[in-house]
Amino acid sequence: MKNVKFSLVIAWVLLFFSCSSTQSLQEYYVDNAENPNFLSFDLPASLLNIDQVELTPEQKKAYTSLKKLNVLAFKKTLENAADYVAEKAKVKAILKNDKYQELMKLNTSYGKGSIKFLGDDDAIDEVIIYGDTDDKGFVLVRVLGDNMNPANLMQLIKAMEKSNFDGKQLEGLLGVFK
Repeated sequence: MKNVKFSLVIAWVLLFFSCSSTQSLQEYYVDNAENPNFLSFDLPASLLNIDQVELTPEQKKAYTSLKKLNVLAFKKTLENAADYVAEKAKVKAILKNDKYQELMKLNTSYGKGSIKFLGDDDAIDEVIIYGDTDDKGFVLVRVLGDNMNPANLMQLIKAMEKSNFDGKQLEGLLGVFK
């Protein structure tokens, strides 16, 4: 009987410590998709119009590894300034998790940001692009795929330069921050 009680206590302790109380990025997206302060949409990888360009094998591999982009943007106004501060803190807390590895930090005339990823160095499953500016709001983009390779992704960016992607597909997002 002591062994059963001891086993139950051990199982309960393991269950308690294995549960995480921190919100995941995916949960954050879902929780805020209907929030009127946010603009949320998904973009298919086909939107990049790259498949019509002659691609190298590395570029093809990178392109086929992409699935979609999840975009969540918060437009700051005078009425939601307190919400902006709270939501920005939530996102930054999620991104501080050790599971997100940093690729680079951004500091531009438009604002500050970072690019992080989930997965292994040679098999990335998700790239996270975050940027904010205190007067306009913030944007959070999840680039989803399977076994994306950073070197191949750089090749894909070069291929985008050759494609007929003109950015007009993203004007709706950019218009939020004007």
